[in-house]
Formats: sequence, structure tokens, C-alpha cells
Amino acid sequence: MPLHLTWEQIVLRLALASIASFIIGLNRDEHGRPAGIRTTMLVCLAATFAMLQVNLLLPLAGKLPSSFIVMDLMRLPLGILSGIGFIGAGVIIKREKHVNGVTTAATIWFVTVLGLLFGGGNIYLGIAASIIAISILWALKWIERYLTRECRGTLHLSFSSGAASEIDIRQRLLAGNLTIVHWTALYDPPNMLAGIECEVRWSAPASREAATPTYIGELRTLPGVQSLTWRE
Repeated sequence: MPLHLTWEQIVLRLALASIASFIIGLNRDEHGRPAGIRTTMLVCLAATFAMLQVNLLLPLAGKLPSSFIVMDLMRLPLGILSGIGFIGAGVIIKREKHVNGVTTAATIWFVTVLGLLFGGGNIYLGIAASIIAISILWALKWIERYLTRECRGTLHLSFSSGAASEIDIRQRLLAGNLTIVHWTALYDPPNMLAGIECEVRWSAPASREAATPTYIGELRTLPGVQSLTWRE
């Protein structure tokens, strides 16, 4: 970080921070995330201006180099990194067992670091970090489409008289390469199967479209099935 900052250096740092945060924010906007171009640019530029302020305060008249520690100018960027956690926490949404927005929160924290890098004059490190972030958000997104992931679903069946046995339904689920995590069977009266509720787990490509699996839909054709509810 140079002691004497020129306007050319200020413009360069602000321009690089704007370009990097714009590209990263564009990725978030394309995926419909709550923190898009404007949020990432504002966060990154705020961090950049903070580091520029620190840089501009370094050569204050009457301050010896040894007094910079006494001034403790680095409290400003450190405070920004701590405070940005509140914005990141605001974009994380939890719905039952599903958590969304973690990547967006990490992106906000990352562009804050980019702003600190560009604002502090670490141009090459900031450019390298920008390329890495863009590669992670775009390139790895395509790679993830070809990876398998664990899926979970909850099945609820209601039966009338003449329904298939509990063992038969369990075998049908296991034949579809499903792992039964939770199983509850209701008998009402005690000698007649009235309902089944179970949670199953399986592996599927990440690019698979969200739809009721074929082997789940086939359960609707079983005798005695009154209703079928499937939630993935």
C-alpha cells in the first residue's frame, strides 16, 4: 500500500472493483438470487472506498511511520468484514430441512474482500481473486450438473379395503434403488392397512428435472390406494 496515492491509482482501483463485482453480481442475477448486480457492486465498492480512505490517511502530517499502529487504521476494513456478516445472514433462507442462499452470502463476503484488495492497491491479487471467483460461480456450476447428489422425499399413502400388504409396498420401493430412512404404518382397524408414511433417500444427477419418480407414480395403480402424496 503506497503512502502517497494518486488519482490515477484511485480510478484504477475503483474501475477494477466495479468490473469484478459487476460480473459476479451478473451471475447471481442470472440465477434469480436476492443479491444481484447492485448489491454486489455496492458491497465491493464500499469496501474499496474504505481501503482508499485508509490509504489516504497513512501519510498524515506529523505522524511518524511508527505511529501508524497507534492510529490503528486497519480497524475500518476489519469492521467492514465483521459487519458484512449481517447482510450475508439476511440472504440465507431456511425452509424446513432446506437451506438456500449460502452461496449468495459467501459471494457477498468474497466481493467485500475483493474491494479491500483493490482498495488497498493489491491489484494483481485482486484480479487473481476475481478470476477464481468467476470460475467458481460459472464453470463449477456446469460441472455440478454432471455430478450425482443425494435426494430425499416423503411419501404418504392412504388405503381402502383390499390394499396391498405393507411388505409388498416396501419391496416395491427397495426395487427402485431407494433407501428407506423412516417408515410409519397405520392400521385402522388393527387388521387392515390404512396408511403409510415414509421418508426415502436416493442418488440422482444434479441436472435431473424435479418430477415425481416413475416408481413412485406406479404406486397409484396398486389396488386399494385412495390417495398418494409425494414431496421431494
